Amino acid sequence: MSTNIEHVKCLIIGSGPAGYTAAIYAARANMAPVLYQGMQPGGQLTTTNEVENFPGYPDGVTGPEMMIQLKAQAERFGSQVRDGWATKVDFSERIKKVWINDTIEIHADTVIISTGATAKYLGLPSEQHYLQMGGGVSACAVCDGFFYRNQEVVIVGAGDSACEEAHYLSNLCKKVTMIVRSDKFRASKIMEERVRKTPNIEILMNTVTEEVIGDGQLVTAIKVKNIVTNEITEIPATGFFVAIGHKPNTDIFKDYLEMGSVGYLITKGKTSKTNVDGVFACGDVQDSEYRQAVTAAGSGCIAALDAERYLGNLS
Repeated sequence: MSTNIEHVKCLIIGSGPAGYTAAIYAARANMAPVLYQGMQPGGQLTTTNEVENFPGYPDGVTGPEMMIQLKAQAERFGSQVRDGWATKVDFSERIKKVWINDTIEIHADTVIISTGATAKYLGLPSEQHYLQMGGGVSACAVCDGFFYRNQEVVIVGAGDSACEEAHYLSNLCKKVTMIVRSDKFRASKIMEERVRKTPNIEILMNTVTEEVIGDGQLVTAIKVKNIVTNEITEIPATGFFVAIGHKPNTDIFKDYLEMGSVGYLITKGKTSKTNVDGVFACGDVQDSEYRQAVTAAGSGCIAALDAERYLGNLS
């Protein structure tokens, strides 16, 4: 490790709506925040073409454009926004130590974690192609379902979240085909019954996705295979939703911070406080339920206010 050490009042690890909002509030509170954007500057929203449910954008906005604006707003008030990502931490003492890219050692009075969660995808080349093209692949029905109003879509998943998103889509789309790999759901009985009783949801059990088909720009169908009969079917669809879970980006914190079974950071009550004094968490890294840009931004505000009060009590 390098001996290059920098001391800061407030270090923000990660960007996105949570991190940038935390930086805005921390900068306005004269905490001179330093924010490292992480491996995906701007977070998951940078993969979303259209955002129409964030307050203040009556005509909508692209995810990348919104993140550019939030970053600029944070910098306007004096936040230092830097490239790089945290590779190691030591939260054992009052002054928190964080290493960036294994070369820069930061000593911080407070740390705000906004490293987010990464949506899991199937990993098919065709899936990744249309995900990058913004042509019909999504991991968030609430974010993107509106764009498929009165169309036919396919959703993959078998848990409560998949059932919830399928039911949400059923209120917007002409037809929803739900792909379940095994012969049973992992979801609770009440959620399973809800999708089974929804007339425009068709459920295909023992089925896996073989390929996302399209014209190079937009999705037109999904090729699936029944793993019992080996029958191949093409399902006409303009949207392909993947609801197989998220992985919170918390691996480097496991020796110090309390986490749930999946790895989401545990915060105390309505606050952003973790089990370590002076370390706060906001956004999707501690939110397994809502995972929306607006809720992430709100929790970033909370984290900055909590950090400000923590610093005030030290003086």
